[in-house]
Amino acid sequence: MSAIRFLLDENVHPLYRTELLKRERTLVVWRVGMVGVPPRGTLDPDILDWCEKHAFILVTNNRASMPPHLKDHPAHGRHIPGILVLNDKMTVLETIEEVLLIWAASSENEYTDKMVYLPVR
Repeated sequence: MSAIRFLLDENVHPLYRTELLKRERTLVVWRVGMVGVPPRGTLDPDILDWCEKHAFILVTNNRASMPPHLKDHPAHGRHIPGILVLNDKMTVLETIEEVLLIWAASSENEYTDKMVYLPVR
């Protein structure tokens, strides 16, 4: 079992969480807006702070504002477990398989302070 955990941002369709958990019950995947995580409308820097504090890789489709926030985070001595950026040209199934591959085959710190665009290959 992998120690990697994922937080889906509020703009990632809930279907991704449902399908990930169908395929791997031990996976920890939460969504912004759920109880215990940042509420919907939370600013990107605050989401990164939460991910750092709780050791979650952020899964997002935010290609516009997230890169500058990721750049600023380490500049202030902070470290994010990583960000995975979804690819709108990939099907839901392809995306699910890619995230599961990352979960199963990656080390816990492999994506620290990195933004990775799917697919990884």
